Amino acid sequence: MTSDPSGTVALAFSGGLDTTVCVPLIKEEYGYDDVIGVTVDVGQPAKEFDEAAETAEALGLEHFVVDAKEEFADLCLQSVKANGTYQGYPLGTALARPVIANAILEVAEEQGCTALAHGCTGKGNDQLRFEAVWRASDLDVLAPVRELGLTREWESEYAEEKGLPVEGGDGGRWSIDTNLWSRSVEGSELEDPAHVPGEEIYDWTQAPGNAETETLELTFEQGDVVALDGESLDAVSLIEELNERAGAHGIGRSDIMEDRMLGLKVRENYEHPAATVLLNAHEALESLVLTQEERAFKQQVDQRWAQKGYEGLVDAPLTKALEGFIEQTQTKVSGTVTVKLDGGQARPVGRDSEYAVYSESAASFNEEAVTDDIEQDDATGVAKYHGFQSRLANRVAENVAAKQAEAATDGGETTDSDE
Repeated sequence: MTSDPSGTVALAFSGGLDTTVCVPLIKEEYGYDDVIGVTVDVGQPAKEFDEAAETAEALGLEHFVVDAKEEFADLCLQSVKANGTYQGYPLGTALARPVIANAILEVAEEQGCTALAHGCTGKGNDQLRFEAVWRASDLDVLAPVRELGLTREWESEYAEEKGLPVEGGDGGRWSIDTNLWSRSVEGSELEDPAHVPGEEIYDWTQAPGNAETETLELTFEQGDVVALDGESLDAVSLIEELNERAGAHGIGRSDIMEDRMLGLKVRENYEHPAATVLLNAHEALESLVLTQEERAFKQQVDQRWAQKGYEGLVDAPLTKALEGFIEQTQTKVSGTVTVKLDGGQARPVGRDSEYAVYSESAASFNEEAVTDDIEQDDATGVAKYHGFQSRLANRVAENVAAKQAEAATDGGETTDSDE
């Protein structure tokens, strides 16, 4: 931060408690002249924008809303190519943050702002994801909640004292983050790893088993989803429809202990119906068209890509280099996958591609030969060699152990000449 701050600050604004109290604090504690609020649309419910607009109006805050749904949806589908999951769940919040940060930075530069601000605490991941983008600019970066050591209790008292438009009630019971790709729920009793949450924490997914089984077909071209049940859909519409259809079957629930970047372990609950369907279908098609070596190596690349995605570093040089390999493998990931939706599961039950590294006759138990020039008996020599080194190593170790035992026995015996 500059030693003599002035000008306007662009604040990542949700209208919640944290960002609401940041508005006066930026002026009072940091000395900046003015604050503008920026809310970025990555698929949140409409009511969140209504609440942000109402709060901004009550604060007298100039408020900007940026539609970044398409950009975010494209990034989500890029993550499908990388089978993007972190510790077992699809990346959602993590991927949204750099999209949001870039959108806020663009508004700040257009409006001639001198600084950027967020309402993140010093305990979470989002502070790092926002600032990874913002610190590449020439603007100052403010984090009032972290830098002033604020607590939710202090913020509530401050808001009441200042008459700030902050709504209380059950809405503050949990911390909820929603976007196109996922809905996360944390806080309150969910912070206890032993607590078993009820159905009330879920919004996107119904209890599994309440809907009749259905199947859908996804069409891929070079790793990109281009059709659902034969109908071409844009990325946003595709994700929204799959969220609705798969959510009705209770698909896409995760309850995990997550390791944050700062080393804290937290309990998180997620809903991600569309992501689950698309990731399962994509991986099923890859299993058909990629060689064993490609699949094995790509798992390592995917895991590293997911780590960078979790960190919010989707534009890092390493991320782009990893995507070079990923894109090369996707040139063959074209075809269709049939997915069954039932009882909380999205199971690929059929896959087809002209790039299939598969021969039905070669694999069939009803065919005598493997191919024209490979007979089943040719595997005899392979079977003899398979495990040879391991068997040899075990035999050598057994012989050495036997000799050592014999030597120990001989050395412990007492002879007549010793008496």
